[in-house]
Amino acid sequence: PIEHARMDARTVIQWDKDDAAWMGLVKFDLLGLGMLAALQYCFDMIRESTGEVWELSTLPKEEAAVYDMLCRADSIGVFQVESRAQMGLLPRLQPRQFYDLVIEIALIRPGPIQGGAVHPFVRRKLGMEEVTYPHEKLKPVLERTLGIPVFQEQLMQMGMAVGGLSGEDADLLRRAMGSKRGVERIESLKTKLYEGMAAHNLVGDAADEIYTKIQAFANFGFAESHSLSFGLLVYASSWIKLHYPAAFLAGLLRAQPMGFYSPASLVADARRHGVEVRRPDLHASRVTAVLEPVVDPPAVAVAMAPSAPAPPVAPTGRDSCTHRLQPPVEVFDPTAPVEDEAHRRDGNLAVRLGLAGVKGIGAAVAERIVAARDAEGPFRDLRDVVRRTGITAAQVEALATAGAFECLGVTRREAIWMAGSAAQDRAEYLPDSMVSVQPPLFADQSSYDILAADLWATGISTDDHPLAHYRSALDARGVLTSREMRTHETGRRVEGAGLVTHRQRPATASGVTFLNLEDEHGVVNVICSVGVWNRHRRVARDAPALIVRGMLERSPEGVTNLLADRFEDLRVGVVHASRDFR
Repeated sequence: PIEHARMDARTVIQWDKDDAAWMGLVKFDLLGLGMLAALQYCFDMIRESTGEVWELSTLPKEEAAVYDMLCRADSIGVFQVESRAQMGLLPRLQPRQFYDLVIEIALIRPGPIQGGAVHPFVRRKLGMEEVTYPHEKLKPVLERTLGIPVFQEQLMQMGMAVGGLSGEDADLLRRAMGSKRGVERIESLKTKLYEGMAAHNLVGDAADEIYTKIQAFANFGFAESHSLSFGLLVYASSWIKLHYPAAFLAGLLRAQPMGFYSPASLVADARRHGVEVRRPDLHASRVTAVLEPVVDPPAVAVAMAPSAPAPPVAPTGRDSCTHRLQPPVEVFDPTAPVEDEAHRRDGNLAVRLGLAGVKGIGAAVAERIVAARDAEGPFRDLRDVVRRTGITAAQVEALATAGAFECLGVTRREAIWMAGSAAQDRAEYLPDSMVSVQPPLFADQSSYDILAADLWATGISTDDHPLAHYRSALDARGVLTSREMRTHETGRRVEGAGLVTHRQRPATASGVTFLNLEDEHGVVNVICSVGVWNRHRRVARDAPALIVRGMLERSPEGVTNLLADRFEDLRVGVVHASRDFR
């Protein structure tokens, strides 16, 4: 194997990385980033739809509106900064230049978090704390991060500057960061580090603090070079989200599976930004999501329309969580989505969902349908679809449930009713040899029926949200929307409700569980202590949608959280799956 490896520098071997390192071979980590594919899809669709040509290297640099959007934590779908923790940090850190993004990315990692870097850095950046250095020799190392170690390279440089480490020792430290035996490897350097620090008059608590920060990076931290590369993708994806939200959504849908949020949440966020999303269509859809011109101005769904603040609800005596106070006077909301249409450049384009996203269809069948349509023209009816593409009865039913056959003049229920007989009229039989039966008259589907069908067939609702159908009952109970929580009086026990999009329990959170609830207006971050989780474990862990009671808190920067003390199952009756403990 060694001889073969030396024959060609392009040879890929299947050795363990540690074995390869022991043999002295150079290793390369190749990251397959879905965002790179999504950005390329965006650039391609923008060029095809508008004639504008963009590349990573040509995007306008340091655009203030991009940073405004990020400071509002309007970052759903944006590379690396769309998680709950990053969205909580963005309004606090207030990034105003590229290097702020580089630090933002690196801060939310186990090393900086366990090393106590996050809060001190934020305070120093906002001028709330004086910038100091443990030793004068560490100023060149830590000056760019305000005296707080954030990157792997800084820990290595600190060890060499005041810890007496050699270059070989520093490389051992680098290899220890994030490895399985990281703590053990760093412990092997402990004596040498303390001796080196003592030689620089760093003893006692000062030495312990430096060693603790180094040891914390055993649980992984970012290299600065890595964070710089990721920062470019953060800025690029933010820029496209701001200026081309339709293309951004279509690019993300094409690149699935990827990212923190499900396609349903990405579509809901895009709709809140004014993007029209259209269902799969037998004649208009391609294999994956595409952009198409908006002929008529899109109608704003009732579920998405802003609602006036509800009047105060009189106390019922049931619980203080049912009391709704009059929201305060409208003020600047740093967490609200950017709604300035002046920045949008693809307002004349809508997103058409692809056929491959329909349940049971997939890319291969969708390509067959599109190829038949392109080669021989539009389909005449369901039988023609089956004869030309060979799709099964189950696939016809799935497309019918998704509303893809409405372009043929048949409703969803009619198409589902005809699916069985249509699927029998295959290419191996003589044309028109099957008997056609006129479908009965079906009642129109309710909006809830259409929503349930969309979610079953594609996992996406293009113009509705399950919580919209329960809003009147939730309002009567006093449950706040995500929008109302952003302005409601803090320190009050309130109730919120929504679909559970995520459940997380980071290793750095001491057993605290974080949940995200999504309603028709946005996302709510719920914090659940160990005790509350244990009391309500079954409901909190398994229910697709929840009503959560808790104390409302909001930071000065506008980050809103609900500190849960009770969970209740909200039975919405539609298909929904959360992304749990990833």
